[in-house]
Amino acid sequence: MPFQADREVPGLIVKFGDYPLHHGGVGAIRSLGRLGVPMYAITEDRYTPAASSRYLRRAFVWPTTGTEQSGRLVEGLLRIGRRIGRPAVLIPTDEEAAVLIAEHQDDLAGPFLFPRVAPDLPRRLASKQGLHELCAEHGIASPAAAFPRSYQDIVAFADTARFPVVAKNREAFLRRERPAVHGTTRISSRDGLLALARDWGERPGVILQEYLPREQAEDWIVHAYFGADSTPLALFTGVKVRSWPPHAGMTANAYVVDNPELADLAARFIKQIGFTGVVDLDLRFDRRDGQYKLLDFNPRVGAQFRLFENEASVDVVRALHLDLTGRPVPEGEQRAGHRYIVENIDLPALLAYRRSGYTTPHAPARPSGTELAWFAGDDPLPFLTMLARFVRPGAKHLHELWRTHRRGSTGPGGRRRP
Repeated sequence: MPFQADREVPGLIVKFGDYPLHHGGVGAIRSLGRLGVPMYAITEDRYTPAASSRYLRRAFVWPTTGTEQSGRLVEGLLRIGRRIGRPAVLIPTDEEAAVLIAEHQDDLAGPFLFPRVAPDLPRRLASKQGLHELCAEHGIASPAAAFPRSYQDIVAFADTARFPVVAKNREAFLRRERPAVHGTTRISSRDGLLALARDWGERPGVILQEYLPREQAEDWIVHAYFGADSTPLALFTGVKVRSWPPHAGMTANAYVVDNPELADLAARFIKQIGFTGVVDLDLRFDRRDGQYKLLDFNPRVGAQFRLFENEASVDVVRALHLDLTGRPVPEGEQRAGHRYIVENIDLPALLAYRRSGYTTPHAPARPSGTELAWFAGDDPLPFLTMLARFVRPGAKHLHELWRTHRRGSTGPGGRRRP
């Protein structure tokens, strides 16, 4: 290892909500834990994959829903900080945590270390509407979108929209309190949209977005850490091969692919908006007009961040810890051709993609190496714990996602579209 982390400064994985099978948190625990950094995590219970990692010093069991009052969440974090007993680097793994930390920086600054950012910026970035407005303001391409405020707005949109369209929950926190959809949902028809919208209530917290056809598009990802003055200290690009649900969900399989144009686009945008910290961006290259269109800006550690390392073994979590502890972040080229697989969702994704015939032109024919999300020879228990917990609730969750996808894809009269 060409650098040494400060082993006197712990890291704390911060997450709000009930999603125990989160491989991003496990990856962050391993990434810093392998450097000798003491690692702590907020977990739903003592039997989550994260809690079982050999690199975790202690799990703070704190079941949350993500709908609690911010004051209660801040007090809970401060209580954990007192129990750790020394300043710790905060590592948010969901939008709610990133937004809370930014909006309560002064309250959290004593016991914790984190990048300073404009307090309202992470909420705007995590908001689909806020991101759309920022893209328009700074000349960044993004899909056309509508933000309905009532069922009548949805009907009016459906009467003129070109299907398929994509539905997403509009705001952080609100997606936990009143989720309109279970993640990104592709809707193929007017009838399918109106059928889903009947369950969204009087104030649908949803964005309806232009669908970029998979036959004319390619999904790209950017993970980076930006230090003071929004300077990129670690920046990586890759291509998404498969996701679950298909073409509209979490990354299941991806490769590191050099893309200087995309790296420059991301760096310029983040410099313009003045963001500091870890980012996870999803973009879709539209071959029809040759533009990269920004779909999502996650102002926190992405679940698949361990896909990316540079030649100096730096990933975005290590860059975060090094920078906040006053140490230089070693530079180096990214490990092009490396592959990342999320074991519990890649198999159903593979089957779905084979049926669709979709391919990713920029994916290497063979990987230069593979990083698994769950299994690690030096830390096998998170994988085994994931398997034990995944069988029933995981299968049920996959079924719910697939069922939502099918509902949105039905034609007139409820018939399945060919």
